[in-house]
Amino acid sequence: MVTSSKKSIPNNRVEVDLSALRYNYRNILAQVGGGVRLMAIVKSDAYGHGLVPVAKALAREGAMTFGVAEASEGVKLRQAGVEGEVIVLLGGRPDSFPETIEYDLQPVVYDLEVLAELAAFAEQHDRQVGVHLKIDTGMGRLGIMPDQLDSYLELLEKLAGVRLAGIMSHFPRADDQQDRSQAVEQNRRFAEMLGKVRQRCGNGPAHMANSAAILNVQNSHYDLVRPGITLYGCYPFPAGKTNSNLQLKPVMSFKTRVIQVKEVPSGYGISYGHTYRTKRPTRLAVLPVGYDNGYLRRLSGRAKVIIAGQRVPVLGRICMNACLADITDLDQVRVGDEVVLMGCQGDAEITADDIAGWSDTISYEILCLFGGSNPRLYLPD
Repeated sequence: MVTSSKKSIPNNRVEVDLSALRYNYRNILAQVGGGVRLMAIVKSDAYGHGLVPVAKALAREGAMTFGVAEASEGVKLRQAGVEGEVIVLLGGRPDSFPETIEYDLQPVVYDLEVLAELAAFAEQHDRQVGVHLKIDTGMGRLGIMPDQLDSYLELLEKLAGVRLAGIMSHFPRADDQQDRSQAVEQNRRFAEMLGKVRQRCGNGPAHMANSAAILNVQNSHYDLVRPGITLYGCYPFPAGKTNSNLQLKPVMSFKTRVIQVKEVPSGYGISYGHTYRTKRPTRLAVLPVGYDNGYLRRLSGRAKVIIAGQRVPVLGRICMNACLADITDLDQVRVGDEVVLMGCQGDAEITADDIAGWSDTISYEILCLFGGSNPRLYLPD
């Protein structure tokens, strides 16, 4: 048997810069000003950056409120020693009630029956659970309709097992920098209903602003804001364009390496289907990355990568575990050389928004794909 003390280094890796994460947190906090707290949105494995490492880094920066999608994510935070408030944005099901109480989670509520069941369960265990009441002011997704508000407030006043820890809503079009009218009207409706809630239930924290609203919708910050994509260094607007002066640093980069350099003649078919044929004698770099790594097939014929500090095109169809880059115009490329799929090398950069544009999607999806499909390496914070 052959043994070695050295671990094999994967061809593909995502690098997560925790110092950039903390930089973004500080700048967002400065953007919203004094008196407004931040709920760090770490749901969906922190947008592919890693739930626990990200939450711990933000906690060291002073974050004390975290937003997760499901109770299981909240449990992971608690088991890792993360303190403070943990808000479960998709709410709680009866089978998650024991974890909700044991790990002091705060679910979002939008269903009378589930709210009553949660209160009864908490009372049985001599506990009181903080809940965040979500109102649908125009998102058309989770949340109670405005005309249901009185019924929920009446129930909350009667139930000893729950307390109103927050009231919230969500914007569907806060990223529209040209037409803010819907967001402004939605914010007005929320403020109106918030006044009614506070008359009856006291001054519980109110929160509505996501990353886009933080930058684009005045008077929407209330007590708490919910930055997500901006924490990870991307702007929440189409193609990353923004009129804001908020400075951000990308947190994630995605890298691979060259595994073969080869030359092919003019007119040579490249990859599956021969959708591309070379127009000249061509030097190719074979890269061990493909749609199994989240580098989607729809990037075929569109994407560029950075090799030797230069952007070069990806040729032909992207395969499950491989793709090809044109290095004909580069002087020195060798097997083992680093290739940047997203991030910086020298003066060249490829952003998550670049890849999102080539993929006909948004940066959020790209970060989740890359981060969830590859080994992660954390740079010290």
